[in-house]
Amino acid sequence: MKIFLISLGCDKNLVDSEKMLGILFSRGHEFTDDESDADIIILNTCCFIGDAKEESIAEIERLAAIKREGDLKLLIISGCLAQKYKEEISAEFPEVDIILGTMSVGSIGDIIDEALEKKASDAGVISQYDPLDSKPYSNPLRSLTTGGHYAYLKIAEGCNKRCTYCIIPSLRGPYRSIPMEDLLKEAEDLAERGVKELILVAQETTVYGTDIYGKKSLPELLRKLCKIEGFRWIRILYAYPEEIDDEFIDCIASEDKVCKYLDIPIQHCSDSILAKMGRKTTKASIESLIKKLRERVPGIALRTSLITGFPGETQEDYEELYRFVNEIEFERLGVFTYSLDEDTPSAHFEGQVPEETAAARRDELMELEQAVIFDLNDSHVGEKLEVIIEGFLPEEGVYVGRTYRDAPDVDGLFFLESDRELMTGDMVMALVKESRGYDLFGEMINE
Repeated sequence: MKIFLISLGCDKNLVDSEKMLGILFSRGHEFTDDESDADIIILNTCCFIGDAKEESIAEIERLAAIKREGDLKLLIISGCLAQKYKEEISAEFPEVDIILGTMSVGSIGDIIDEALEKKASDAGVISQYDPLDSKPYSNPLRSLTTGGHYAYLKIAEGCNKRCTYCIIPSLRGPYRSIPMEDLLKEAEDLAERGVKELILVAQETTVYGTDIYGKKSLPELLRKLCKIEGFRWIRILYAYPEEIDDEFIDCIASEDKVCKYLDIPIQHCSDSILAKMGRKTTKASIESLIKKLRERVPGIALRTSLITGFPGETQEDYEELYRFVNEIEFERLGVFTYSLDEDTPSAHFEGQVPEETAAARRDELMELEQAVIFDLNDSHVGEKLEVIIEGFLPEEGVYVGRTYRDAPDVDGLFFLESDRELMTGDMVMALVKESRGYDLFGEMINE
């Protein structure tokens, strides 16, 4: 069968998509990048925030129309939206043949075989929902969709934090670390396939190992990953601030392959809002952590995410957050408006903030951060930086890449002139000659 897959949402969801593709490829199926040529379409959905939910529903509607009007044999819906809205999808979209829960990635091959066998009898929708506390599916079989020079390594599934605005525990279950030996095997396979940048992800990376080893084991995992030949960069995303300890910071500082880059989702700085969110930090502890990171890891690039318009956020709370962002000067920042989900405690809090107010606050923060990043980029002119090449723009005659300060898809780019031909995945030294907004421009140097 020819398979076409659409993966929505986060990079953790993308890993699930790649593992499903790997299973299907091992069973002899083919992949196509033309949905009109597909026998089977898989939509791996997201519903973490309202916009993601709407995008997933719109894609189901679009694909259902393709199924009605064409020769598509199977339409499969998987991921978080499928986990939460199984009955609704089945009732509203009779074109859907298979619905897979979040913990059923490993069943994709068997359930497709079952559906194809039953198709002649028009058996209706087939669903597979493994328990949310199931052991995370771990298999090195993956079909990389990131170009092959970088890849995500999901080190755990689920979450125990229970933030009052978040539905992840109900969609992905409790926190379960993937055994270290499984991760090392998967990482070694990725390195052998040419991956240069390994990006560690989980709902929270910092508590890796606490459930199966009885202690935080991310530093141990990082040191073992650093010994694998082939990797040049190892990047860490989603490190909760309250769990970052001295051993973890020492590991970032001392291991050359670990990028001096850290994603720390803080969500807010007002102590009252943090408490309502169910977060385990305070403004003072966040400020202390940032100071320590910058002192002990020179040149570190810190990314964070913020939420505006959380229930009960007053104008004073927002102004405190604005001042905080202005003073801290995060190297990278994303801001989202609060997204109400009926199944979270915060949906029933008093003081719901109007959407237009939340959006205005978000826009003001992003405008402030834009000025911060533009100034920071100007300060990098004249520096020498290592760049990973991601492609070539023939019309401009320049290569496009990223520095250690930039994670794929969410951060800036480096546009590079070079006298010699470069390939995707090459890592070269470059001189920064100019900054233009969020991006840097420069030329390759022979070092």
